[in-house]
Amino acid sequence: MYGGSESDECATANGRVYIPEVRNEETPAVGMKFDSLDLVYNFYNRYAFFAGFGIRLHSSFWGKNKKEILRKEFVCCKQGAYRKDETRERKRQRGISRCNCKAKIVVVKTNGSKKYTISLFAEGHNHKMTPSERMHLLRSHRHISDSTKVLTKQLGSVNIPIHQKVSIFEVQSGGMDKIGFIKKDIYNLECSVNGKLRNHDVELVTEYFMTEQKKNEAFYFKIEGDGHDRFSRCFWADATSKRAYGFYGDVVFDTTFNTNRYDLTFAPMLGVNNHGQTIVLACAFLSKETTESFVWMFEEFKKAMPGGEPKTIITDQDAAMAIAISIAFPTTFHRLCIWHITSKFSVKLPRDAYKEYWREFQKAIWDTDNKDEFDAKWNIVVTKAGLTDHPWLSSMFDLRESWVPAYARQFFAAGMSSSQRAEGSHSFFKQYISRRNSLMDFIIRFERALSHQREKELVADHVDAFEVAQCLLPMLMNKQMATLYTRTMFQKFEQELIQSTTCFLELKTEDACKVVFNVSERKNWETRVAEVVYVKDSDHASCSCRRFEFVGIICKHILALFIRDQIEYMPDKYILKRWKKTAKSRLVSDANGNEIKDCADPGLLIKRSTMSRLASDVVEDALMSEEGCELLSETLKSLQVKLKLLKDGPSNNEVGGSSSQTQYMKDPKRVRCKGRSKGVTGAKEKAMKRGIRHCRECGRIGHDRRQCPALNTPTSPSNNDESTPIHRSDPLFNDFDKMHGPTE
Repeated sequence: MYGGSESDECATANGRVYIPEVRNEETPAVGMKFDSLDLVYNFYNRYAFFAGFGIRLHSSFWGKNKKEILRKEFVCCKQGAYRKDETRERKRQRGISRCNCKAKIVVVKTNGSKKYTISLFAEGHNHKMTPSERMHLLRSHRHISDSTKVLTKQLGSVNIPIHQKVSIFEVQSGGMDKIGFIKKDIYNLECSVNGKLRNHDVELVTEYFMTEQKKNEAFYFKIEGDGHDRFSRCFWADATSKRAYGFYGDVVFDTTFNTNRYDLTFAPMLGVNNHGQTIVLACAFLSKETTESFVWMFEEFKKAMPGGEPKTIITDQDAAMAIAISIAFPTTFHRLCIWHITSKFSVKLPRDAYKEYWREFQKAIWDTDNKDEFDAKWNIVVTKAGLTDHPWLSSMFDLRESWVPAYARQFFAAGMSSSQRAEGSHSFFKQYISRRNSLMDFIIRFERALSHQREKELVADHVDAFEVAQCLLPMLMNKQMATLYTRTMFQKFEQELIQSTTCFLELKTEDACKVVFNVSERKNWETRVAEVVYVKDSDHASCSCRRFEFVGIICKHILALFIRDQIEYMPDKYILKRWKKTAKSRLVSDANGNEIKDCADPGLLIKRSTMSRLASDVVEDALMSEEGCELLSETLKSLQVKLKLLKDGPSNNEVGGSSSQTQYMKDPKRVRCKGRSKGVTGAKEKAMKRGIRHCRECGRIGHDRRQCPALNTPTSPSNNDESTPIHRSDPLFNDFDKMHGPTE
């Protein structure tokens, strides 16, 4: 027992005192001196680890000037006694861990001394020591290192859940007891980070957009509030998307879905590139799915994009969006998604009528090439089914010009008759984002997903430039198109060329102006006939299937005519530039005539790429030994300090000061979005499936989040109006800069 100990006061109910057995060099002693309180904590915590208990900080005594601590106690984690607070209702019934253990050390700093000295060491405990196999569960012996925090953030950016993160750390360290923390610590870490960002979400998003705009003036964004200085909606498009619209802005797919913690509607506007891949043209966040909101989004889209309105826009049957399109894009053909309409036949029609006549409805919709033929077949099927007065069928027939192929094929749509690409983009982006994301989290992860999407386009460009497609048919026209079209589009053309060899041409009529042919083919044991018209004056051929007008690739029926007339090369009028390998070769300018470039400073990209490769090589070499890791870590810390001094020099003071004084909007409140029906279900069946409803917002029974009164209460934590601007020197921006480069 050491001098000044209080072991006699620390005894169990049976009077037993537990004295840990630890080597003398690891055991505290009165008179030991330390340069700082952190060293005291680390030494006592190390002793506690060998002894079999945990520690925590206790009372402190500050000097008169309140600038330094003169006395500090470090106690056993079981110090103190449980006191029940009768005035507060506890949701969790936690166990009692404290048993008034008196084990502790006390350090003091005397006048004139710069070191802390141990003045008291109580070695005895009134409880048993924790076995070594459970030591890693005590709080003082759990610690998440900085490198682990960074790796946790990186794993979270690819939507890896916490339990899988812990599994990765387990494999990396060689066991759960060697990780250094438990799963709950990761949950607490994420809650802490989210708590720091709360009420600063819009501020970080605005800073990010401003930084991107400084990097490239072609970056466009617009943020608007709701009249109460609170975020309501935003729109953005980068330079790459704007250039893509200049090349492929003839067809646009618009869709909406919810993927953030505020339930804001995310509305990406999509297009199709020369490889037939889906690309992002612009994005928006909307708090309301109203006509006014969609009109605002489309007007911002027109301001941001070079060129005119798109030729075709494909959406689902959203009434507010339909009105907005007619206002913002009066010359654009608005096509409704045919899949959304045909999938409702099983719900809207009587069961017997659907089973008996659905095949005939399909033939009327898909197997007709002209309007009159469709109208006749539709009326025949409706009459046979006894559904002439069916309100939904009547409404769909009135809208036939917007969705029936026989009516809509005259407008170019890159071969798309539904918003299936938009639905596919949902599943693609949801690999990277989740409903728990803040706005800043969403944008960071969305940009990562966007970079993966653009990487696929780059790979396709490389394949076209590096390889030559193999031709299945040894025809000059086929070889010509293999050199002009991208790989994907050439394969589609070649299939049409192969099928043209099985078509049979029959002269129907001929006069001084035109020649009409009937082109027949056997398909699914049926003979289908298309009509090809060749106009002599304009030297132009057109087909009743309208594949060229709809897809942009010449159809097999016209190709059969070319083969008959021994036309060896494809005329230029039938080759669409948007499908060619050189589709992105021309310049794209904004409204002021300035060229839009992907990167305003290509030298910056070269420097970044060079330094990234160098840093990667250095890290790989350092990982080969512990000494190398320590050397690299010390060097990087020293370099980071020097770079910070360089960045914070006199030349940057003015920019930093103006940035910190920017007024930002408040974070949005959680909104109530439009419901998305999964099908028609009876009220009784709904009640049986639903059972007891629990609100995810407040946890109470009897309502769900859509009817929760807490959504509109100012006391809700997520809607807290109290917000303190983040200064540019705040550590939050350090993490931000590491991912996106420094903000000026």
